[in-house]
Amino acid sequence: MRILIVEDDDKTANYLTRGLSESGYIVDRADDGETGLTQALEGIYDFLILDRRLPGVDGLELVRRLRERQLTIPILMISGLASTADRVEGLQAGCDDYLAKPYAFSELLARIEALRRRAARGREMGTLRVGDLELDLQLRRAARADRPITLQYREFLLLQTLMRHAGQIVTRSMLLEAAWNYDFEPRGNIIDMHIHRLRRKLDTGFDMQMIQTVPGAGYMIAPPILKAT
Repeated sequence: MRILIVEDDDKTANYLTRGLSESGYIVDRADDGETGLTQALEGIYDFLILDRRLPGVDGLELVRRLRERQLTIPILMISGLASTADRVEGLQAGCDDYLAKPYAFSELLARIEALRRRAARGREMGTLRVGDLELDLQLRRAARADRPITLQYREFLLLQTLMRHAGQIVTRSMLLEAAWNYDFEPRGNIIDMHIHRLRRKLDTGFDMQMIQTVPGAGYMIAPPILKAT
């Protein structure tokens, strides 16, 4: 699991990075809110840990902006502000948990694992929604505006990946890893071919398109926009 730490204090950041790395996690760090926002939106992280007091964009505003962009990864806020009102404010901003300083590192690890398990259950059993498009992960059924859409297995995996990263660029490499084995050697433009078929299924009969091409980068799914004419 890859974790992003957003913390401006070097001593605290080094402590967290060392401890989490020794516990088997891959850890990156941003030292201010604006950088943290940019890195988090790359869509490569499974978990976010951030301080409440950050230079530039503070922790609460950072969380709000991420949730506005439909980033659904678990977020744990750590802060010396520990009153009930402070905790409620953090949770209302969109944090999944709020840990007050000082804390035991073992408690931090336990909270990370608890949130990770909760997120995994939600991914396995829940329904993803982007605009009028829904994807039932348990039944592997898709529908747009309540109209059923029949998906092949690869199409389901590709759509699931795009919807998990709604509003973010998903590279062809990310899509390839999501829908094929790591040892699979792609031939030609296999991703583009599958996306083309997926687009036809999602957009036929609608005036708005779901999947956008980001030239030179990949694809992105977002609430519908008008089709190009």
